Amino acid sequence: MQSFRFACQPGCIRCCESPGVVRLAPGDAQRMAHHLGVDLQTFHSSYVMQAADGLFLQPSPSNRCPFLLPSGCAVHEAKPTQCRLYPFWPEIVETRQSWQRTVELCPGIGKGPLIQIAGAVSRAQEMKRAFPKSYEP
Repeated sequence: MQSFRFACQPGCIRCCESPGVVRLAPGDAQRMAHHLGVDLQTFHSSYVMQAADGLFLQPSPSNRCPFLLPSGCAVHEAKPTQCRLYPFWPEIVETRQSWQRTVELCPGIGKGPLIQIAGAVSRAQEMKRAFPKSYEP
């Protein structure tokens, strides 16, 4: 695996439909609040839950991201770091098997600009910096 191609596909929400939670990195809530035109306190009280290991988006009643619409992400331009970096997460790019499993889930893989392996690894490192407790040895 020398390089990757990836481009998020318009209207695709397959990564958002996967089980899990959306973690918030420093700056995510502020950026999203600004995008939505609300103050940070309102954003936190409406959309954020705190757990021992950090801040997360409060799931909707259907247990999905509160910004997931049938047409896509309502905050796409200001989406959280976790979402912005997908599929370049360390657990996905560090092994060929993980990348191949993700290819089956994500229609954007194999499309778009060529991304050298160093670029993919750099993006994965950004994820580690954003969520260091999740990637401690």
